[in-house]
Amino acid sequence: MKKKFNVTGVCYPHLHYMMDNVEKMKEIMEMIKGGDYFIINRPRQYGKTTTLFFIETALNKTKDYVPIRLNFQGVDSQSFESDGAFAKMIFGQISNCLEFQQAELIPFLKEIEAVVDIRTLSKFITRLVHKLNKKIVLMIDEVDASSEYLPFLNFLGNLRTKYLERFSAQHATFHSIVLVGVHDVKTLKQKIRAPKDSTYYSPWNIVMDFKVRMSFSPSEIEPMLREYSMAENVQIDIPFIAERLYYHTAGYPFLVSKLCKIVAEDLLPLKQKKHWKLADIDKAVLLLLKETNTNFDSLIKNLENNSNLYQLVYRILIEGERIPANPHEPNMSLGRLYGIFKLNGHLKIHNRIYEQCIYDYMITKNIVEASSGKNYAAHFLLENNQLDMKAILLKFQQLMKEEYSLKNNDFLEAQGRLIFLSFLTPILNGQGYAFKEVQTSLEKRLDIVVTYFQHRYIIELKKWYGQVAHEKGLDQLADYLDIHGVSTGYLLIFDSRKNRDWKQSSVKHKGKNIFMVWV
Repeated sequence: MKKKFNVTGVCYPHLHYMMDNVEKMKEIMEMIKGGDYFIINRPRQYGKTTTLFFIETALNKTKDYVPIRLNFQGVDSQSFESDGAFAKMIFGQISNCLEFQQAELIPFLKEIEAVVDIRTLSKFITRLVHKLNKKIVLMIDEVDASSEYLPFLNFLGNLRTKYLERFSAQHATFHSIVLVGVHDVKTLKQKIRAPKDSTYYSPWNIVMDFKVRMSFSPSEIEPMLREYSMAENVQIDIPFIAERLYYHTAGYPFLVSKLCKIVAEDLLPLKQKKHWKLADIDKAVLLLLKETNTNFDSLIKNLENNSNLYQLVYRILIEGERIPANPHEPNMSLGRLYGIFKLNGHLKIHNRIYEQCIYDYMITKNIVEASSGKNYAAHFLLENNQLDMKAILLKFQQLMKEEYSLKNNDFLEAQGRLIFLSFLTPILNGQGYAFKEVQTSLEKRLDIVVTYFQHRYIIELKKWYGQVAHEKGLDQLADYLDIHGVSTGYLLIFDSRKNRDWKQSSVKHKGKNIFMVWV
């Protein structure tokens, strides 16, 4: 059977092209062998369930371990209404699992006394451990669906008690437990059904921190590309393309596979070619940003359902703030949980695709009346699909002068960048995109890298802080242009002075051509 790039459900090596997870699995198996209880908590579509499949497969190849894999998703809500109903459900799932893996246990399972509550479930677990005389590894997927129910938390509490006394015969228990979900059970605020019990509830404080890096580096992406290249007879500069995939995705598994799937199944057949190029990856990014999928839907839903998180992201992307990262700050922690943030040094959006997706959403949500419904693209096109960036900036200056000159300085400082990007969006008209790069500076610079077809434009947005700071800003822009190998750059200056000049200027600075507009 011909393999494919998979973006839905579990990835199977015999059916799908997969990235290299060998080192990840080594780390996880060491935790299991060490008898750790832990939770693999990562955002949606991050390869968690696929990882469970690999754990189960690896354990099944050993003589000393018995994996028991459960899934609470889709379980009838009545199973969570009481400790008794929950205990019976757990017993049923464990029994069904063992009947297929350990057929010799069927008589034992039939003879077991009735499981009617957490106490009798605990007794069953102990008897099972003694009966098998092997190391049992319990794995439970989709625990988020159950974490708001008190019976599940009582079950975790019982597992904790048994773990602490696991070396006594009457409390023999699972050798290792692996839970899988988006949230970390240790810190999740449980919304228990009974209002009087609604509180922080941490019955599993024995859990080990899960520090395995689940994203994929370029070197881990390369084997997938190599296998595909050989199987499909497609020419790929593998290290170069792997780096580009990582550049856009930061190794987020769903996004990497999705871009590859778009190139392989949509772009190559369309062009009838057998060679992946850099432009194909960039084109796939454009196509991905235009589509609706459950991953993006979840991303936006998490922002809309958490207004403080939305405002924090807004400050970073729209207002260009540079905010120190702190994993203990609730909104930052929540953003990391949902895959929105990476918390290294200063707060950043996890990957460029998410950054663009969120940015486009915020711009569309707040787009100004003056630019909505208009498509200026035809007015700013030059030969060979080049944009007349000077004309674009002058048109924006005119818009600001006519529509916003009477607004107060606070409004311009908070909304100026959003207005510009709202103005720019219909001009790009789906044929290009603008990545934002917040720079380290007291001037709160925001560099925008615009890609339109095969052309690139660097626009720096900054506030006016005086001539000395302006000269320093020109140096920074010239250096940034040099990094990107571009000879021409653009400077959009937001001037909050009452007597500001609505002017424009062109200079040659450090060998670079820079066009400046004041608004």
